[in-house]
Order: sequence, then C-alpha cells, then structure tokens
Amino acid sequence: MTEHLTPATVFKCLSDETRARMTLLIAHEGELCVCELTCALDEIQPKVSRHLAQLRSCGLLEDRRQGQWVYYRLHPHLPDWIHQMLQAALNANQQWLAPNSRRLENMRNRPERNTRCD
Repeated sequence: MTEHLTPATVFKCLSDETRARMTLLIAHEGELCVCELTCALDEIQPKVSRHLAQLRSCGLLEDRRQGQWVYYRLHPHLPDWIHQMLQAALNANQQWLAPNSRRLENMRNRPERNTRCD
C-alpha cells in the first residue's frame, strides 16, 4: 500500500489539522493508542478514531491490538522522504504541538505497552 504514497496523497491526507497533529505526535512518540490521542488532542473518541481510520487507509499509519487497546504507529514501510518530511515538521513546529504534548505528558493512567518484536 505504501508504494502508492505520492506527495499529493500524503499532503491531502495531512491537510486536516487534527490528522496533521496526530501524525506528528505519533511520529514523535513512536506509538500512541486512541485514548492517548483523545487526551492529547482534547477531542472526542469517535472523531479521533475517524481520523485514525483515514490515516490508516491512506497508508501512513498501521495499527496493532494489545488487549483492550489499539495502538497506532507510522507504517513501517513508509518511504524515506515521508520520514524526513515528518521529522522536519516536528523540528520546526515544537511550539505548535506543545499543548498536545503537555496534555499527553500529564495524562494519568496511560496504558502500558508490551515490548514489541517486529
């Protein structure tokens, strides 16, 4: 699926502010579950889940289930140019993401992750 990721597809998928924020948060954290994104974005769960589904369907994200939690991470086969673009966006926009990062850091009862072996 990731072989069809053109710049137009990626930018269209990230053109929504919520999707852009969640993608950058996931890129920064490595992996986040729906509840963590709901807290960080201060949004309702159905809206967060809908945007995650869009990011997954366009090939940017991959999910995995662990017990009651569903975790999202960048798709492991993304082209290098997408990783470079996301890293540059992260580096240049720390202030833009700061409120989301603070809410995530202050979140109580964050789910525990098992160590993955991919």
